[in-house]
Amino acid sequence: MMRKRIRASKRAFGLWVMALVVAVKTFGAGLDSSVQQLIVSVAPDWDASTGKLQLFEKTNGAWKASAPAIPVLYGKNGLVWGRGVLGTDEPGTHKQEHDGRAPAGVFKIGTIYTYDPSLPSGAKYPFHTVGAGDAWVDDITSPDYNKHVTIPDPANPPPWFEKQKMRHGDFAYRWLVEIRHNSDPPAANAGSAIFFHIRRGPTRKTAGCTTMAEDDLVKLIRWLHADKHPHYALLPRAEYEAKWKAWGLPSPQEAAAVMP
Repeated sequence: MMRKRIRASKRAFGLWVMALVVAVKTFGAGLDSSVQQLIVSVAPDWDASTGKLQLFEKTNGAWKASAPAIPVLYGKNGLVWGRGVLGTDEPGTHKQEHDGRAPAGVFKIGTIYTYDPSLPSGAKYPFHTVGAGDAWVDDITSPDYNKHVTIPDPANPPPWFEKQKMRHGDFAYRWLVEIRHNSDPPAANAGSAIFFHIRRGPTRKTAGCTTMAEDDLVKLIRWLHADKHPHYALLPRAEYEAKWKAWGLPSPQEAAAVMP
């Protein structure tokens, strides 16, 4: 009798472990507890190119909005699953190079790239001033795909450099806030060079970045703190409503200002 009980207990434990594994695969483990700043944007659906964005900070274990919601633009062809800290293993279509879609999921915020020698006054965040030798590689065959590189001699660049060098003097790229999609590590052809940057107009859609008015972007840059491990969550509404709790995002009620 005792042996039967032990075997039954083992079977029950095994079924519990299997259920837990399925739950983790289905819903993900959620945001790491170190994430204290979260940029949230919710699109109406997968084909949307416009939405709203809001900044949240965690206070006493709860997400609180730090600023009013602002309008943003996404990829000209809408959204598609990206490769970040959450969302990478979701079923469905995933981002590819030149597909004109913004990656959905949750992503770390990386370095800020700028033409200026410093960030806007009051900002304190890791940044890099773009020089003549800087490039962001979008060649899917390159070992440096989706990476920032600096060549040693801009006066004698390699053949690939001209097409992949970072632009100079383009107002929309004055501030490039890195969204670390497909970065840890990069997968060939899974999409590259995803940033927050200045919009080219109130209705000008992007190739996959998230854009906004310059004043709003500057406010975002001033708000960022590296020690709070900022992340970006971008999802269509239906996915957000299905995943917010398991992923540790603000509730739809807390994020009501960005819900379409």
